[in-house]
Amino acid sequence: MSIQEDISLQKKNTLGLKSIARFFTTVRDRTSLQAALSFAEFHHLDIVILGSGSNVVLPPTVNALVIEMGVKGKQIISRQEDASLVSAGAGENWDEFVHWTIRQNLYGLENLSLIPGTVGAAPVQNIGAYGVEISQHFYQLEAWDRKRHQFVTLSEEDCRFGYRHSIFKIQQDRYIILSVVFRLIRHFSPVLSYSALQTTFQNRNSIEAEQVRQTICKIRSQKLPDPVVLPNAGSFFKNPVITEEKLTSLKSRYSDIIAYPQSDGRWKLAAGWLIDKAGLKGFQTGSVGTYKTQALVLVNYGEAIQADIITFAGHVQNRIKQLFGVSLSIEPRVYPSRDTPIIPDKRE
Repeated sequence: MSIQEDISLQKKNTLGLKSIARFFTTVRDRTSLQAALSFAEFHHLDIVILGSGSNVVLPPTVNALVIEMGVKGKQIISRQEDASLVSAGAGENWDEFVHWTIRQNLYGLENLSLIPGTVGAAPVQNIGAYGVEISQHFYQLEAWDRKRHQFVTLSEEDCRFGYRHSIFKIQQDRYIILSVVFRLIRHFSPVLSYSALQTTFQNRNSIEAEQVRQTICKIRSQKLPDPVVLPNAGSFFKNPVITEEKLTSLKSRYSDIIAYPQSDGRWKLAAGWLIDKAGLKGFQTGSVGTYKTQALVLVNYGEAIQADIITFAGHVQNRIKQLFGVSLSIEPRVYPSRDTPIIPDKRE
C-alpha cells in the first residue's frame, strides 16, 4: 500500500472542483484496506471513501486520508432456474457492470444504464432511474464495519433502503463497502413505465434488454451533460415527496405539475419540473448554473469551488421554497472544509 501526500482530487470528482487530499491511497483488497485504516488510526485522521467522485461536493482541502476504492472483479456466484446471483467489486464502474450483466443474459439493471459512479456507491444512494431502483435486485453486500472493527455481510433488510436513502446515510461513514451481490433474473421482462420508453417500444412485438439499454443511454446522453466535457454531479437535488393534500393545493395553481404516486399514499414531484417552472433552467451565476436541457443538473462552467456550488444550490432551494412551499434536498454528499469536522448529513 502506498500513501501519497497533498494529492489533487480535481480529476477524481466529476464536478471538477479543485480539491487537495492531505493523504491519499488506493485499496484493492481487504489487506490494503486494513493497512489504510491502521495508517489513519495511527495518525488520528478522518477517512473519506472515494469511488468515481460522481456524487460528492469536495472542499478546497480534504484534511483526511482519502481512500480510493479500487476493489475490482465480477462473477456469477450461483445459478438458479429463474435467477442468478452476481457479485461485483465496489470499485467496478457501474455502467460497465450493467452492460456486462446484459451480456451474461441476466436482467434487471438495464434501466440503470449510464448512471455514473461505482458499484460500491450504488447501495448508498439506492440509485434509481426510469422505474427501477437497485434495491429491487439487491441481495447482499460485504463491508468493513468501523464500529465493530470487522468484516460484515449486510442483507437487503439490513440496508434499510428508501428513496435515495439507505443505512449508509443514517449511519454515515460506519461501513466501507467492498463488494455487492445482486439477484438478477434470467428471463427478460422490460420495465417501460417511463413515457419515452413506452413511445419507443409501443409497436414492438419483441423487446431485448440491449435495446432498452441503448434507448436509455440515448435519452440520458441527450438530457445530461458528459462530465468529461462539462463537469457536473448528475442530478443535484432529490425529487421531493409530499402529501396528497399538498399536491391538491399545488394542482390548484399549477395544473401541469408532474407527480408520481408512492406506495405510502404520498406523491413524488419532479424536482426538474419545479426548477424549470421557477425560470431557473439554464440560469447561471458566475461559474455555476443549471444545465440548459435538464434543470436538475448543476454544472461547473469554469473554475467553481465548493462554496460557489453551495451558494448557487441555496438560491435554487430558496426560490423553490418561496414559489411552491416545497423543500429540495441536495443529493450528492457535501464534505466540509478543512477546519470543520466531517459529520453526517441530516435527512430532512
